[in-house]
Amino acid sequence: MQHGESGTLPSYQAAADWITGLVPFGIRPGLDRIEALMERLGNPHRRLKFIHVAGTNGKGSVCAYLSSVLFQSGYDVGTFTSPYITKFTNRFQYNGKDIKEEELLALANELKPHVEAIAETELGSPTMFEVSTALAILYFAKVTFPDYVVWETGLGGRLDVTNIVYPVISVITNVGHDHMDRLGDTLAKVAEEKAGIIKPGIPVVSAVTQPEVVDVIRRVAGEKRSTLYMLGEQFSETALEVREDEQEFRFQGMFRTIEPLRISLNGAHQRTNAAVAVMTLEVLRQYQALVVDDDALTEGLHKAAWPGRLEMVKRDPRILLDGAHNPEGAEMLVKALKETYKYDRLHVVMGMLENKNHRATFKHILPIVDTLILTEPDYRMKMEAQDLAAIVQELPGGKPFELVIEKDWKQALQTLQQVTGSSDLGVVTGTLYLIADARARLLYNSDSEKGW
Repeated sequence: MQHGESGTLPSYQAAADWITGLVPFGIRPGLDRIEALMERLGNPHRRLKFIHVAGTNGKGSVCAYLSSVLFQSGYDVGTFTSPYITKFTNRFQYNGKDIKEEELLALANELKPHVEAIAETELGSPTMFEVSTALAILYFAKVTFPDYVVWETGLGGRLDVTNIVYPVISVITNVGHDHMDRLGDTLAKVAEEKAGIIKPGIPVVSAVTQPEVVDVIRRVAGEKRSTLYMLGEQFSETALEVREDEQEFRFQGMFRTIEPLRISLNGAHQRTNAAVAVMTLEVLRQYQALVVDDDALTEGLHKAAWPGRLEMVKRDPRILLDGAHNPEGAEMLVKALKETYKYDRLHVVMGMLENKNHRATFKHILPIVDTLILTEPDYRMKMEAQDLAAIVQELPGGKPFELVIEKDWKQALQTLQQVTGSSDLGVVTGTLYLIADARARLLYNSDSEKGW
């Protein structure tokens, strides 16, 4: 679609294609275009209560816990997340349900003339992510009117488009090695970007651990006079019982201790994510008159689901999906595989994008695999399987394993199912672009249009 081409979008598919067609404009940091867009629409974002969530890993899970508990407590909840796993509409949810295709079409048509007008100015065309963000704000401010919007950052924080909002509370899950090509080459620099969502006087809940990252978050919170609630200081969690698809833990906070809480998501990191969500709700309960009773809290946490994160999609043989696309994600995956799952042999399919820290990711995975099948996601920024294999072969050898190179991800999945015996475990991991397609195929769900 050319810049100057106006006219009404005829269908949902045309609307989704128009928005995703803005990808070539890339991710251009800065809030100028989204501010111009909001200004033209009458600043609808100022009428909404946002819970703003940033972090390298765990953002989606924290958003899932928050949305689930708020909904269980009788609140109307809007949720904006990225990237999506099955369909573009997944990104815009109201009370756990996707935006309807015709609503998305109507909002895209409302936005289109404004987007085209801004494209003609020196600001240039709004990007795909900017238009999606504007669409989410319109959907919540003009169509659904939720009590709270659970609002996930796209990338970074400070210059991320989502940072146009003034939230009731900010959350920074953790800081790790991801998008360093765009956010800075040290953890402290990445932390500085994430800390950009801290707004003057607005409380912050965080589970960051590395000393240099803690220093940055503490300093920025101090400068903004924001009260900081830090995991390990103002709140913590203790595991009570861990089994596959069910974990019990005790939450200890400044205001009270709550136990037992149950979650059905796997891995120790999910207890951390749940504790972050609980602390966020506790702060809102204490200072913003949020009403969440313990039954709703318990039920909401237990019901929270997040596809593609340690998700068992097949039982015979067992096939697990996990979107561990950076070193920290891989480390959490390996920890969960050791602590939660029992198996004789482990077979792993991996596909990754070019701009990731492949070496550090493999370092976690290689010591525990029996078979490693390298493949390629169906995505323009994919890393060639052959290039991944070269990296794997350079790494110092641990225990011997079988290396398979299979460019075709569908064939790689088939091979995985063939080599995984009844007492083994098969895992598909790496980029969410691969996870999305694998999930659709393994669950026979063909409606997959994965992506940003």
